[in-house]
Amino acid sequence: MKGKIAVFCSASFEIDPKYNRVAREFVRAASLCGYGIVSGGTVKGTMGEISDELHSCGGYHLGVIPRFMQQYVYPDLTETVWTDTMAERKTLLREGTCAVVALPGGIGTLDEVIETFALVHLKQYFGKIFLLNHDGFYEPLRQLLRHYVDTGMMTEATMSKICFAESKDEILSALQ
Repeated sequence: MKGKIAVFCSASFEIDPKYNRVAREFVRAASLCGYGIVSGGTVKGTMGEISDELHSCGGYHLGVIPRFMQQYVYPDLTETVWTDTMAERKTLLREGTCAVVALPGGIGTLDEVIETFALVHLKQYFGKIFLLNHDGFYEPLRQLLRHYVDTGMMTEATMSKICFAESKDEILSALQ
């Protein structure tokens, strides 16, 4: 295995199917390039979609799941790690990874992205951060972060540590 990639994504069943499609395409391509995937490991929403995709292509899939969510665990994970809290889950999702990739997701995904971004800034996480900006999904966040730079709340150097990628290929090329 070349390394592990933490994937942050939606647990919602209500999202546009195009986001599930790009999620499945990303994890399949990453797996075929030799990367293992670390995710929330549940059957819910996009997490379930990527779990199905990794299972079907024989990819390595580590699921990190709080005990209070055990009823949602995907049954065919390569490996499962149980946690007591969501905070512990976020830490273990990143542990030992070379990158985090945020697929289009909701408030939980945003929380994971912002925490990881802060940890990179504080030199507590050394992997790369990618946001898969499919159909401009993450443009509002890019604009907010640009506002932080423009008002002096964040430096351009910090802003440069997050990559808004337009495709899975852009992410995988940057990891090579």
